[in-house]
Amino acid sequence: MNKEKSAFERINQSIKNSVTIKLTVIGILILLLMIPSSMIESIIYERKNLSERANNEAGNIWAGAQQVNGPIMVIPLLYEWEENGKTYSQTKDWYVLPENLNVNGDIEPKKLNRGIYEIVVYSSDIKVEGDFAIVENFDRYRLKEVQYDQAYLTIGVSDLRGIKNQIKVNWQGEELGVKPGSKITNLIKTGITVNLPKMEVDSNSLFKFSFDLNLQGSKYISFIPVGATTHVDLKSTWTSPKFDGNFLPDNRNLNDSGFTADYTILQLNRNFPQSWVDESQYSNLQEASFFVYLLVPLDNYAKAFRSSKYALMTIGLTFLIFFLVEIINKRKIHPFQYTLVGMALCLFYVLLVSISEHTSFNKAFGISAFGIITMITLYSITVFKSRSLSVLLSFTLLGVYGFLFVTLQLADYALLMGGAGLTLILAATMFLTRKINWYKTSSPSTTESEKPTQNNLE
Repeated sequence: MNKEKSAFERINQSIKNSVTIKLTVIGILILLLMIPSSMIESIIYERKNLSERANNEAGNIWAGAQQVNGPIMVIPLLYEWEENGKTYSQTKDWYVLPENLNVNGDIEPKKLNRGIYEIVVYSSDIKVEGDFAIVENFDRYRLKEVQYDQAYLTIGVSDLRGIKNQIKVNWQGEELGVKPGSKITNLIKTGITVNLPKMEVDSNSLFKFSFDLNLQGSKYISFIPVGATTHVDLKSTWTSPKFDGNFLPDNRNLNDSGFTADYTILQLNRNFPQSWVDESQYSNLQEASFFVYLLVPLDNYAKAFRSSKYALMTIGLTFLIFFLVEIINKRKIHPFQYTLVGMALCLFYVLLVSISEHTSFNKAFGISAFGIITMITLYSITVFKSRSLSVLLSFTLLGVYGFLFVTLQLADYALLMGGAGLTLILAATMFLTRKINWYKTSSPSTTESEKPTQNNLE
């Protein structure tokens, strides 16, 4: 008399023999493995935040991102009037911008180590020269005096800790000392001030100035084009700059030895005048700024995070190989064995992040991929009972990780590579499975002991 099978045995037998149920179980396993994949993405994000925190701390010690603004000339205007027998006076600030402004900057990047993290900072040698043309185009109603003897220049530097030289401003051939702090915080939050000697102004007045600025900073350096004509020339040994802001270079040259970039910006290209009285043009000045970032191109954490996005594809393709072995080679593979392989594939990303913190990303990728492929291949020898199928699996995994590596390197063509690769994989799968009779494969196999007897049929 045949013993009745338990419910667990019946479920186990259905999973073992039914292709549809097996595919459903594999799909559920893949979805469940997305949970550790998401946790790994959280680990990558956390490590990236630690790196950025180290970067910010190094910036706080070295100097932060720098913005050079100005110089802006300020000339007080004294207005006076009588009303009801009393005399009233008011002083207004007349802001004058340079007619010509020429900036030459040499940016020298440096790498600092803070723990296991590498931080990019820079030192710069900036030479600024130009001239002011004084055109008295302000309101003269009730004007008593233009106080040229109290005029001053303000030069904006966003992080004063980065100044590494005693700045001397050459004004009409005379060297002038500077004082810390900005007198026009409505326009320039932080900077230095230069008191000017009394100016003799006529219709042909042109006041020349120049100064050198040795400036340290981190992340980026930016400029505001305050000249009626602003010309900026920059060069650096950094090979991966990012140009951003309201203006891009007119000419740029990037090669293995660094970059050069030059800008020419006219007053018609910006939304503020050459001179004004008692107004705040702060937002317009900031909107006209342009930046040069010193970036680490696609840093290790960004690459690791991008690679984790392909976890679903990697797990799905590996499970597909195991499933096809089941179908074509008639080898039954337990869901627990699928789970172990899936966990090994997830472990790849943990290895990738941890190793890349101590060596280059490419080397970390190779070590991690070699370890995981070796582990899965050796395990598959026992599961498949066929060395040739295990070799096929190892080559498939090599292809998957090779495809992933190339996709990560070609950042601009990642979507194209991904789409083309997945199309080829789907085409290969369709070709290999074109002759499989899925209905026949889904029929449950029976053993001699499980065949119905004549009594059972009756």
